[in-house]
Amino acid sequence: MDEKISEILDRYKKFPQVQAIAIGGSSAAKTSDKSSDIDVYVFTSGDIDIAARESIIKQYSSIYEVGGEYFGAGDEFLIDEIGIQLDVMYWNIDWFESVVKNIWEKHYPSNGYTTCFLYTLDVFNIIYDTENKLHCLQEFIRTKYPLKLKNNIIKRNMMLMKDKPFASYYEQIEKAIKRNDLNSINHRLSAFMASYFDVIFAMNEMLHPGEKRLLQYACANCKLLPADFESNINDLYSVSLKEVLPLLDKMFKELKSVLQET
Repeated sequence: MDEKISEILDRYKKFPQVQAIAIGGSSAAKTSDKSSDIDVYVFTSGDIDIAARESIIKQYSSIYEVGGEYFGAGDEFLIDEIGIQLDVMYWNIDWFESVVKNIWEKHYPSNGYTTCFLYTLDVFNIIYDTENKLHCLQEFIRTKYPLKLKNNIIKRNMMLMKDKPFASYYEQIEKAIKRNDLNSINHRLSAFMASYFDVIFAMNEMLHPGEKRLLQYACANCKLLPADFESNINDLYSVSLKEVLPLLDKMFKELKSVLQET
């Protein structure tokens, strides 16, 4: 780790609310590129005053945004001296522990992206852990993928994609195409694909890596994939509107076929 980044993280450690710090995202997963920032997760027992956060950041950056609440509490800033952007997220550690246990222990599925938080935890580079909570949570999820969680993810997301009798993503896309509502089509296609990939990773008993490079990641790491997996996804974003529903139907049937064989 760059010495300047280490110096900044040492400043965060001095806040009494801070219980743990980890580096995550593509940097931790070894998939970063020149456009990647560095994700810093600061785990706390309570809120840190925004002014106190800013007092640290402005010593290192002339371009920053402090107090962003777009995806939870967070700050973003460019370290002037080394030209690297940090994306700092502040997560309550008790909340994070409950999220992890709700998924891995209670087997709650989501509408896509079910195990993304667990993937983030798994690839964390833990920098600081006063009570060893992050290390314990890592060990907790580095066990056999729960069969009930796998089945719950598959059942929920197959229903959402097309198996529901009403208001499945497929049906919503069909109605949006009839209305020529391009914004709605795009929105529901994104939801369909989120559930599609959630099933892909669950049936392979793999943690979901997030939003980026999913096609490449699945092709490189998943043993079970539907027929024409890569070509179907590439085609989905280039076909005409009249070809979208037949292609989605094909993708869904091929996914179901793989599930029936496992």
